[in-house]
Amino acid sequence: MRLKREDLIFALLALATLASGWLGEGAALQGQHLGTLAMLAVLGLSGIKGAMIALDYMELRHAPAIWRRAVMGWLMVVLGVVALASLVSTG
Repeated sequence: MRLKREDLIFALLALATLASGWLGEGAALQGQHLGTLAMLAVLGLSGIKGAMIALDYMELRHAPAIWRRAVMGWLMVVLGVVALASLVSTG
C-alpha cells in the first residue's frame, strides 16, 4: 500500500501540531531562555505547516508564481511580526 501525498501531508501536519504542543507545554515549565527557543521552534513549525497547507491543500503548488509568492510572503510577514512582538515583550 502506497501513501497518497495528501495522507503524508496530513500525518506531517499532525506530528508538527503534537510537537508544537509538547514544546509549548515544556517551555511553560522551564526557564525563560528555553521559552524563547521553544517559541522560535513553534513558529518555525507553524511556518512549515502553513506552507504545506498553502501549497498542497490550497493547491498553490501549481498556481501562478505571483499567488505562491503573495501567500508565502504574507505567511512570513505574519510569523515575523509574531516573533518580533514576542521577543520584544520578553526582552
